[in-house]
Amino acid sequence: MSTPGIQAALQQMQALSTQASGQASPTSVAEGPGSFAGELQASIGRINQMKVAAADQAKAFQAGDPDVALNDVMVDMQKASVAFEMGLQTRNRLVTAYKDVMGMQI
Repeated sequence: MSTPGIQAALQQMQALSTQASGQASPTSVAEGPGSFAGELQASIGRINQMKVAAADQAKAFQAGDPDVALNDVMVDMQKASVAFEMGLQTRNRLVTAYKDVMGMQI
């Protein structure tokens, strides 16, 4: 293992150690409102909210709520389904990219 590789592994172990102890990492910029990880987590949260809202609306329609129309339920269910599929495809692409990077020769 080369010196930069050792240093990267050491930094990763230190970051995991501080994360496990509950302290904020001073050099961690991977977690934040504008970071890739933060945006990915926020989009997963939005997808989950869409699915929960669509399921709640479907339950309300099944219970006979007069304020909930069938077309609104169907549209929201399809929106949630499309958002979930987009998230799934994004995850698949990220996994493929990660495998490609890990398979590269240094």
